[in-house]
Amino acid sequence: MLVVITVSVFLHLSNRFQRATEQPPAPLPSSSPTPAPTTEQGMWTMNSIGRLGNQMGEYALAKMNGHQVYIQREMYQQLAPLFCITLPIVSSDVVQRIPWRNYGLHDWMSEEYRYIKGKYIRLMGYPCSWTFDHHIRQEILQEFSFHDHIKEEAKQYLAKLHGQRQKVTYVGVHVRRGDYVQVMPQTWKGVVADKAYLEKAMRYFRAKYQVFLVTSNGMEWCRENINASRGGCVFLGRWERVVARQRFCSLGPLQPHRHDHRDLWHLGSYLAEGETVYLANYTLPDSRLLQLFKPEAAFLPEWIGIDANLSPLLTGMSG
Repeated sequence: MLVVITVSVFLHLSNRFQRATEQPPAPLPSSSPTPAPTTEQGMWTMNSIGRLGNQMGEYALAKMNGHQVYIQREMYQQLAPLFCITLPIVSSDVVQRIPWRNYGLHDWMSEEYRYIKGKYIRLMGYPCSWTFDHHIRQEILQEFSFHDHIKEEAKQYLAKLHGQRQKVTYVGVHVRRGDYVQVMPQTWKGVVADKAYLEKAMRYFRAKYQVFLVTSNGMEWCRENINASRGGCVFLGRWERVVARQRFCSLGPLQPHRHDHRDLWHLGSYLAEGETVYLANYTLPDSRLLQLFKPEAAFLPEWIGIDANLSPLLTGMSG
């Protein structure tokens, strides 16, 4: 099994996926990209700012409105190294020729999105909440399935870690810091997860599970703030973190427990219907982020929230 603890607190996905510098792009199908449509059904697509979460939301909205989803070449190049993409591809030159109607979306499902009019719709925004696609979760799982070699590599990697243990549940600890450390308090009147949150989250899982795998863009901070004295805590190096992001998420369809925010870690957890702990109430009540982001649309009702410590904001300190 694999459980993932999150300390990520920001919704948008513009920097969530590793770029082609870390993995060469997958080859495009040998056939030419799908030409501009001539049928009455038209064509729906999505801006390519986001990645998997947005593509899932687009898939659900287009299907809900009776239209075929087309994936843009740029997004395909990002997702195809991991996923068996079967959606038709539309090339950039075709995209430029189509008289799109840009349709803006907020981050959660609204009733009016069931009745979007138009043949050529380009969805704009970040439709990456579970409220868009929860009703077709199993279909999403099938449509965005992982390559067999990805799943096999993930199993082999984890097998090296469990040693002689007969049954092991891995707890993936994803610590997002980097720009969040400044952006959250300065822009959004919020905080990132601190040492106390990690201790509470890990205490919750430690009673049941054996091995914690820590991945972060602030690994030095993690080593200083995560208590590894009790054993069972593996700090992944840079190469391993790239592999972890790409490989561990592939266990989502295979294992019953995962967790994170709405990036690949979150999506693996969501699709696997796993046990979930998340950082809750991490902004002040007057934060502008709450105008763009609804916690109830990001975190499923059965997930377990641990309240953030907002005292650094109240005392003028940043976390």
